[in-house]
Amino acid sequence: MSGEVPTRSHRMRRVLSGPRPEAVPALVGRACALVGLVDIGAGVFPRFRHSRMHTIAEVLPGALGPFAAALALSAGILLLLLAHGLKRAKRRAWRAAVVLLPAGAMAQFSYRHSLVGVLISLALLAPLLRHRDQFSALPDPRSRWRALANFVLMGAGSLALGLVIVSVHPNRLVGDPSLADRITHVLYGLFGFEGPVDYQGDTSWTVAVSLGALGLLTAITTIYLAFRPEHPAARLTAEDEARLRALLDKHGGRDSLGHFALRRDKAVVFSPSGKAAVTYRVVSGVMLASGDPIGDVEAWPGAIERFMDEARAHSWTPAVMGCSETGGEVWTRETGLDALELGDEAVVDVADFSLAGRAMRNVRQMVKRIERAGYQTRVRRVRDLGDVELDRIRRAAEDWRGTDTERGFSMALGRIGDPSDGDCLIATAHKADGRPGQYGDLKAILHFVPWGTDGVSLDLMRRDRSADPGMNELLIVAALQAAPRLGITRVSLNFAMFRSALARGEKIGAGPVLRVWRGLLVFLSRWFQIESLYKFNAKFQPRWEPRFVVYRASGDLPRIGFAAMQAEGFVNLALPLPRFLRRRTAPSRACAHAVTERDVRAA
Repeated sequence: MSGEVPTRSHRMRRVLSGPRPEAVPALVGRACALVGLVDIGAGVFPRFRHSRMHTIAEVLPGALGPFAAALALSAGILLLLLAHGLKRAKRRAWRAAVVLLPAGAMAQFSYRHSLVGVLISLALLAPLLRHRDQFSALPDPRSRWRALANFVLMGAGSLALGLVIVSVHPNRLVGDPSLADRITHVLYGLFGFEGPVDYQGDTSWTVAVSLGALGLLTAITTIYLAFRPEHPAARLTAEDEARLRALLDKHGGRDSLGHFALRRDKAVVFSPSGKAAVTYRVVSGVMLASGDPIGDVEAWPGAIERFMDEARAHSWTPAVMGCSETGGEVWTRETGLDALELGDEAVVDVADFSLAGRAMRNVRQMVKRIERAGYQTRVRRVRDLGDVELDRIRRAAEDWRGTDTERGFSMALGRIGDPSDGDCLIATAHKADGRPGQYGDLKAILHFVPWGTDGVSLDLMRRDRSADPGMNELLIVAALQAAPRLGITRVSLNFAMFRSALARGEKIGAGPVLRVWRGLLVFLSRWFQIESLYKFNAKFQPRWEPRFVVYRASGDLPRIGFAAMQAEGFVNLALPLPRFLRRRTAPSRACAHAVTERDVRAA
């Protein structure tokens, strides 16, 4: 028995001391959403006449009721909007919640005459004040399109909530207004005008004030989001880019994705020694890095620590997409994060490549057929092309893009023919026009970025939709055949997501779970080119290099996946904006959100 007393005492102390401080933001965020719903209910529904507090509340001025209902409604909506920021420990969300909780409690007491909502609000206020040091996360990057998104969502929500407000007083309604009359009344009320619906007593005044509060709240939040000072999007400064290029000159041969760190819509953190760096983009609260850190492997831990410090400062979810096995080992060792195999990168060793043999028969026949159809190829460094031809290639790549949204992030540079990218490689296909020594119409383009001094990594593949099938195969073969004269010994092709699962699932003896997983991947390939990219890469008999995703917790994976799809351009949440709401160019800063300028790495 003597051994049980300390255990029970310890448990009792844990209960009395409350939750761990680091768990408070998540708990408070959930509780804040609940209080917001209670406040909205208090503002929408009629007060309980049989409440014990009704007699006490009757001494309050009569006009206070409608305003209290509007205040409770507004506080509840704002608390719902703040809940996510509180879960992420945002300091500004904490400040707003500390003001709104007492306001909502006062409004509930005045309108509903009940202590329950008051006690809930004050109970939530206590841990907010006690653990205020846990809410220190810096603001996220901001963009003007959120103002329009807020207007659309708040407008729709206000209309729906307004219909509830108009309809929860059935005993006070004059007549039986139709749904159209009620919608009209809500729309008029949101703008502060009287509508066609009428009530007995002072209910009409209460409804009018509540609808006016909804409209005012929508207008204020939209104006605030539209005109608040911006935290600019991620952009590499000229100095950052120069430092990254210096690191790539020394260590760029280690990772085929290194050159993609030079995308100018990324931010960068350097190690204290400056010998390593991690580039990233913030998407929907996820701090998304791609590939391995740049620079000396010995200095990677310093850059990774800076990356994690930045994530903690802003309460971002850290994640790495497409790192190598070595990179994954360093990330997991230094941070305690986990790694999961994401797929494989196809790498062709130029010395081993040949069109001879049965395995290459399909590619060989396709290339020969296209050449007989009159197509010619050219493979050159960007620095060897003239300005006129480069401009022609840029315009063609833009015209041939298959989607309205440019795609690519982890394995896409986002530009063609920049003067600073002279080592990039461009392979072009032309339809011969019969003139000796002349190349005909441009029909397809492949763009490669440097991989150290002796390799290239595929950036984008574009072709004229009217061209014969097989343009990509033709140009890859042309690039591989031209590689020796350009000093290239290895070529990285496309990334094949879940390649090993597709390969093992189609073999004899594959288990039922693996077959079901492969079937799901084949089904998803209708939209995401999972199987088609694997089969396309496999034509060239590459060696497969595994790539990994690094994450903090398994519960973060759906969020990381969605953020990666946004970054790659498969999901576009941006809305078209009026001119006065569009982002203006701002000075670069080393932590921020990334936007647009994407190019495809998929076939």
